[in-house]
Amino acid sequence: MQRLALVLALSALVAAALPAPGLYLAIGFGIGAIGTGWIAYRRRGAPGFTRLAGAAAVTLGMVGLMLGTLRVVLALAAIRHLERMFG
Repeated sequence: MQRLALVLALSALVAAALPAPGLYLAIGFGIGAIGTGWIAYRRRGAPGFTRLAGAAAVTLGMVGLMLGTLRVVLALAAIRHLERMFG
């Protein structure tokens, strides 16, 4: 589970840097990484590295989610600015 969470988290970070559909992929991968990382972290009987990898995936997934969301907000702000500029 922790490997999937880390793959999703790294995918979210990479997708945040990609053009056009990357921002939406970053949001989706970030949410997936947070969910799977949380599940991996919550397993009390798991070894320490497994729980640590889950916590790292939650953190990286949150960063990817925030970067994707920031790109969406900036795109909407630019569209609104252009709309006001041209009427």
